[in-house]
Amino acid sequence: MSLLPVYLAAGTAVLVFLCDLVFARVAVTVGAGVLGAAATAVGAALTRRGKAFCDDTACSWVFDRPATLVAVAMAVITAVVLLLSVPTLRLGEIPAGEYAFLLTASMTGGVALGGARDLIALIVALETLTLPLYVLVGLRRKSVESAQASVTFLLTSVIATAVTLLGAALVYAATGEVRLSALTTALDVSGPARPLAGAGLVLLIAGLAFKVAVVPAHAWAPSTYDGAPLPVAAYLSTASKLGGIFALLYVVVGAGPAWYHVTGPALGVLAGLTLLAGSLVALRQRRMVRLLAWSSIAQAGFLLAPLAALGHAAPADLVTATVAYTVIYLIVELGAFAGVISLRPAGADGGDLAEYAGIGRSAPLRSAALAFAVVGLAGLPPALAGLFAKVFVLRALVDARAWAMVAVVAVAAVVGLAVYLRALLPLYRSGTAAAPRAVLGSVVLGVLTLAAVVAGFAPQVIFSLARP
Repeated sequence: MSLLPVYLAAGTAVLVFLCDLVFARVAVTVGAGVLGAAATAVGAALTRRGKAFCDDTACSWVFDRPATLVAVAMAVITAVVLLLSVPTLRLGEIPAGEYAFLLTASMTGGVALGGARDLIALIVALETLTLPLYVLVGLRRKSVESAQASVTFLLTSVIATAVTLLGAALVYAATGEVRLSALTTALDVSGPARPLAGAGLVLLIAGLAFKVAVVPAHAWAPSTYDGAPLPVAAYLSTASKLGGIFALLYVVVGAGPAWYHVTGPALGVLAGLTLLAGSLVALRQRRMVRLLAWSSIAQAGFLLAPLAALGHAAPADLVTATVAYTVIYLIVELGAFAGVISLRPAGADGGDLAEYAGIGRSAPLRSAALAFAVVGLAGLPPALAGLFAKVFVLRALVDARAWAMVAVVAVAAVVGLAVYLRALLPLYRSGTAAAPRAVLGSVVLGVLTLAAVVAGFAPQVIFSLARP
């Protein structure tokens, strides 16, 4: 019974494939995908905690609260992205069946990742999440930019996967364990095996960091986001990041307190560099999606920042801050991309910032919703969800007395204000830009905006859900 969410997700992929084969209509194929994703979310929420693939000491699959959160979030993201993809798919340039199948196959990997509790299952699930994205990025077959983005993503991801596998192999060679629940004891080794275990752990973290797009494994993100279809870019910036964050959390927590003196500083350095690089480079961007991509890189730094205090505060509090920030980020980031998609012609890319001049007058409600999401990413009122997300991170760091990371987070937040102002101002400048009619996109955008408003008024609910 604990494997029900994975079965539902995999069944959704098969269902959309069959619907496209039999009916060959965008509405039917996408509708099947959305219904399947909704069923996966409901099934995950109702499934009781359980275990599978166990021996006398540990289990490879554990469906607990974190697994439930990941499964529900993956399914919701997939449903939202499918709905946002309808105008693009109706143009006929992208095959709807392949598109929906690949997206739901990626969702299956994400759902499986939430319950993975050994290194083998974790890496397989993460690659199942990622592999379909190489094709999705390049699915606009007549677009050179799309093909280039796909190749860039593929090559860098292959290197990251190799690093991850090497790290896992070294950890196994040093400890003889792949189960995450056993790593805490197994990694507490001394003698000749300890340097080998440390090297493996660092390589594991470095490889998994690619999925989150943190420095120095970040260069793929801007060109990939900008070259991919806009809904795929939305999925990359949310689902891929969600999977990478939880994979990192599982490995770091599994390594245990004996290695916090390594994992804490390593993640702190990565978070600091990511915060500064993402924020500063975003200031120079003139294209909307590239600005959001560099913003997403900076947001990855905020996600990892609490983990820099490992060893100086209760790990549960730091993990809770990271997960709570992640949940709010997913809502607001999806809102930002939904706003861009609803304001651009079907099948178009994100365009230059100058192309949005005057669009606030032609589509005031959609522009206001996009502005609300952008303000939420900046962490400013009235978008209280983004503000509370920043508070979660800063409170965790202050409680741990990690003053250096507090300073970096503060500087990045201030620079971020200028970044998001650059995305916001063109909407209300004088210009002749006009937004196309987008009924479905407007509905999805409205729902995401409402979710962000509710999250802003009930942050403690999210904080409670984020507790491990």
